[in-house]
Amino acid sequence: MGVEPLRIGLFGGSFDPVHAGHLALACAAQQQLGLDQLRWIPAGQPWQKPRGLLAAEHRLAMLARVLKGRPEHVLDACEINRAGPSYTVQTLRELQAPWHHRQNVQWFLLMGQDQYARLNTWHAWSEVVQRVDLAVVARDGEPPETTPEVLTALRQAGRSVHTVTMRAAAVSSTLLRERLHAGVAAHQLVPLGLDERVADYIEQHGLYRPALKSLDYKQQNASN
Repeated sequence: MGVEPLRIGLFGGSFDPVHAGHLALACAAQQQLGLDQLRWIPAGQPWQKPRGLLAAEHRLAMLARVLKGRPEHVLDACEINRAGPSYTVQTLRELQAPWHHRQNVQWFLLMGQDQYARLNTWHAWSEVVQRVDLAVVARDGEPPETTPEVLTALRQAGRSVHTVTMRAAAVSSTLLRERLHAGVAAHQLVPLGLDERVADYIEQHGLYRPALKSLDYKQQNASN
């Protein structure tokens, strides 16, 4: 009997901040794809995201709290540790290099429908589809769609597109940041999907403060 392939999923994102929707997606992918390991990869400098991100040390610390006690979920800081823009193809090259001698490893790249739809805009996207199977999140049963050239490249590479089904999450990082910037206390957002351990960290470190409060805080420190 042959050895069953090791199934590794890759879950990239800003995680700014991480929330219950991220964890629900990760668990759905792990269960539906039969993953042995899911690597969470917080972005360093995402080239397609114009806004600035919270400092990497804080995003890593919040993720570490959420993933504690989940050995099959691995926090991977490769993009944060790598200088320059975060390109998925570089991440794949780096992560797959130590496994080049092992043939029975199956890689899955987890992405949303919007990312799948514009995959042909990614840096070196054709190499990406040669390296991994794609796992596309289909919220509310909508089938994932992409461009004909991506479908052709997938077919030529012999790669599969897997669908991960889940309900659309009511929470988003954007919503949480907006509430926090507006002065809502982090613990008040726990019912919306902010992990209590993450809320503790946000309040302990004064993250996502309202702009005015942040300015007053700096001025007070400067006068002491």
